[in-house]
Amino acid sequence: MPIDSQLRAIQVPTAAGSVPAALATNKVIRNTYLLLAMTLGFSALTAAASMSMKLPHPGFVITLVGYFGLLFLTTRFRDSALGLAFVFGLTGFMGYTLGPILDAYLGMPNGPQLVMTALGATGAVFMGLSGYALTSRKDFSFMGGFLMVGILVAFLAGLGAIFFDMPGLSLAVSAMFVLLMSGLILYETSNIIHGGETNYIMATVTLYVSIFNLFTSLIHLLGFANRE
Repeated sequence: MPIDSQLRAIQVPTAAGSVPAALATNKVIRNTYLLLAMTLGFSALTAAASMSMKLPHPGFVITLVGYFGLLFLTTRFRDSALGLAFVFGLTGFMGYTLGPILDAYLGMPNGPQLVMTALGATGAVFMGLSGYALTSRKDFSFMGGFLMVGILVAFLAGLGAIFFDMPGLSLAVSAMFVLLMSGLILYETSNIIHGGETNYIMATVTLYVSIFNLFTSLIHLLGFANRE
């Protein structure tokens, strides 16, 4: 058999084998962004309901227990239809906790403009970073270790800012989270593209948490500037 025929015989199975992988990746991307849009909408509805009913914030401890509890259940049932229910439970709960926060900021001078600015900036950052990762198809997996350590450090620093009532540290934590959540959006989008994340439920949760923390961090920073 000629050399070129041998090469074609080798290359064809490889090309054919890449088709199912590409289709699977596209399916994960499509399902992730569809579910993300639905959960963001549901979270916005629960936030609006929380604001309209003037519900109090559940508090730091209940928020942590509710978040990590629902996150655990979502992860536990991520491969079943029950996982979808827990995704909406998690994002709905986070929307409820966001309602009283938004209510407080809307009561500030220029509050509506502040909230809309934070919302617009969050949307622009998410769309820009996601679009860059999708179009460039660069591999950002190298950021995984840094993001894990950074988020842990920022979380512990945030606890310190709450317990020791340190507004300066709280602002620094918010700035850290803006950078870390931006990096997490790049990392997770790249992870989906390159097959590192094949479960669209977990991909949705990661992106949702990134957007939620990015928005709350931005609104905290803008709120501080507005008070000044």
